[in-house]
Amino acid sequence: MDVLEKNQKQGQNLLVIQNNMTKTILILSGGMDSVTLLYELLHEGREVKCISFDYGQRHKRELEQAKKVCEKLGLQHKIVDMTFIKELISNSALTGDVEVPHGHYEDESMRLTVVPNRNMIMASIAIGWAVNLDYDEIALGVHAGDHAIYPDCRPEFILALSHIAQLANYKSIRVYTPFLNIDKGDIVLRGKQLCVPYELTHTCYQGTEIPCGLCGACQERKFAFRKAELLDPLTQPSQGSN
Repeated sequence: MDVLEKNQKQGQNLLVIQNNMTKTILILSGGMDSVTLLYELLHEGREVKCISFDYGQRHKRELEQAKKVCEKLGLQHKIVDMTFIKELISNSALTGDVEVPHGHYEDESMRLTVVPNRNMIMASIAIGWAVNLDYDEIALGVHAGDHAIYPDCRPEFILALSHIAQLANYKSIRVYTPFLNIDKGDIVLRGKQLCVPYELTHTCYQGTEIPCGLCGACQERKFAFRKAELLDPLTQPSQGSN
């Protein structure tokens, strides 16, 4: 049976069957973007398996959330241990001793959060798994808000990656990035329609249980929830009863 559009009626979630035979490997970080993309893929009726990567990142709390989301949905989920690579990509605030900068993604200081070749490494492994399983595509939750700072999230990179994915193996793999030209606010607007459980996501480069509210990831998350006119379930408890 293909899956699923999630709606709410009288407090219960309903599944609406969709027809789509596409088989997808989703790179799932446990953050807002990739979790929303997971619900989008399921809404479109794709058969989905999820893959996450532990590359020694400071914010690996997201991996715990990715696991919880997949358990909730009954999906296969692999966490690839790549901690051995940390010393090779350690000149980032997310993998080394550099202090995580505060501010918006578009600030020049956010370059410190770029992890060398991260998306290429993760996509390459995901493509390999897709070929091995005879799947059709990999999916990434990259979006327009990432373009200013992260070269491996820009349309030019995705286009080149798509070309490589068609040439590297006897089986061509599609690279699916439906959020590429929208921002995080639009992603949460879509997630609102799909009833994405954002309380199961985590978005903070510091990796603390309570988001710092100051790093680029936290700033983008605040913007997204404001645009969607939603309260962030991760910060709401600290706001009291108001």
